[in-house]
Amino acid sequence: MRVIDAPSPNFNDRTLPITMLVLHYTGMESAEAAVTRLCDPAAEVSCHYLVHEDGRVLRLVADEHRAWHAGTSHWRDIEDVNSASIGIEIVNPGHEWGYRAFPEAQIDAVVRLVAHLKDKYEITRGNVVGHSDIAPARKRDPGELFPWNRLSRLRLALPRPTKNLADPFWSEAGFCLALERFGYDVSDRMAAIMAFQRRFRPELIDGEIDAECRMILLALLLPKPQGDD
Repeated sequence: MRVIDAPSPNFNDRTLPITMLVLHYTGMESAEAAVTRLCDPAAEVSCHYLVHEDGRVLRLVADEHRAWHAGTSHWRDIEDVNSASIGIEIVNPGHEWGYRAFPEAQIDAVVRLVAHLKDKYEITRGNVVGHSDIAPARKRDPGELFPWNRLSRLRLALPRPTKNLADPFWSEAGFCLALERFGYDVSDRMAAIMAFQRRFRPELIDGEIDAECRMILLALLLPKPQGDD
């Protein structure tokens, strides 16, 4: 795929190997405003790649460098997510500026980019995550309209489990313990539950732990979750 270089000065050295991909939406009024901010030294934010709505891909920071896209975040045993990840910004105004569905050309480009990076760095499906997964108390992107099923069908991300589901009847504390084991920061329980729902049950994001949520999480903790992949 063709990648256009648009260098940002906002990066430093990695201290960890690349083991994660983090997907974001830009959450700004326009793509131009997002690129300007990501390349502004005063903003102190950046990403490795930005995918326009028409499918064009910009590279702002080289893979070997640590871009500043994750902020304060956590996933599994990783606290410095910036050092361990590649950040992909997907142009979309986000929840504050008129959140909308992602165009087909854009998602096609995201799929190609994720496939390339996942293969190049041998990243597991469980480490292809959204910003809301790694920072549930602060972020909602890429949001409930992002088609994770497109990635999971190609084995580029974990599926939403739909087969052989069983309810473990966990209490709220038990569910949150399992959610933490899966990878989420559960210090804000409601935020973590809603982030999980946004990713794996996006049609109902209410922060309530029901049987469907328990069954999905249990299946994800098993070695080979079966669903829309």
